[in-house]
Amino acid sequence: MLIHQTENFNLSLPPLPLQRPLLLIGHGTRDTEGRQTFLDFAEAYQALDHSRPVVPCFLELTGPTIQEGVERCIKQGYTDLSALPLLLFAARHNKFDITNELDRAREIYPQLKFHYGRHFGISPLIFELWKTRLAELDRPDIPRSETVILFVGRGSSDPDANSDVYKLARMVWEGSGYQTVETCFIGITHPRLEEGFRRARLYQPKRIIVLPYFLFTGVLVKKIFDITAQQQEQYPEISMTCLPEMGIQPELLQLLRDREIETQLGQVQMNCEACKFRLAAVSGDSHSHDHHAHAHAHHDHSHDHGHAHEAVDPYADPQQYHQRIWQAP
Repeated sequence: MLIHQTENFNLSLPPLPLQRPLLLIGHGTRDTEGRQTFLDFAEAYQALDHSRPVVPCFLELTGPTIQEGVERCIKQGYTDLSALPLLLFAARHNKFDITNELDRAREIYPQLKFHYGRHFGISPLIFELWKTRLAELDRPDIPRSETVILFVGRGSSDPDANSDVYKLARMVWEGSGYQTVETCFIGITHPRLEEGFRRARLYQPKRIIVLPYFLFTGVLVKKIFDITAQQQEQYPEISMTCLPEMGIQPELLQLLRDREIETQLGQVQMNCEACKFRLAAVSGDSHSHDHHAHAHAHHDHSHDHGHAHEAVDPYADPQQYHQRIWQAP
């Protein structure tokens, strides 16, 4: 079911320069609720403008796949496509995995032309969304000066993407009046969520607000809620509130429109300077990939990155993590 009806958004979208179909690519999840929310988001975006098809698909874990999305466009007679990753930060999935799938589609259908857009990144629209969400949680009995924000990212093996989480957390906190902000992650990188709670408690706050920086619900978001509930039970003297994921919001629909227009105008800009894959390539690392370019149009690497074995955490030990993190796979 579409939870947020588009007619309630009062959102005015600028016209598209071209009537080019949009291949909207999500990460993918085994969580049925998370999968459906992504599809509802695509439906809400389509409902705002029926001048071209919006074709949702997923990188992994569920369907329809990217290849199936491409084939759907081809069956409708399209060979010139905009492709947008519905991802918050530019990490390996954005830089390699998705583009690798697009390359595979071109091998099957040489007539295809993709215009690959950029991730959401750090945007004033997202910044304002979280400011509004936090303002709704204000309580007269516990001031912001006695409240710590615990900002929780997904976690990545790309240091560049992880650093963006810290940057956005700082921007949300700056000038907010909260006591401080602690940044942590639910997986892969460090500090993990449990360590984030430990650090937050060092300030002896009366309240901790947990902010999961996720677009949609899923296994990891629900894990954050579960850990927060455990922490609340363990430390009942501290009030703990866990915000929900962003979900289907007009700010995100507007941001998606901006990204789509960028692909149509050829104005896509990616941050490559601090990318470990680029650094490995320019250093002549034998494990790097010759296809890494600022346009991010052609990449080639294995798509096998172990999501079927998530119970085994290769980065559980911080020392192991630091030894491996700048190695390009």
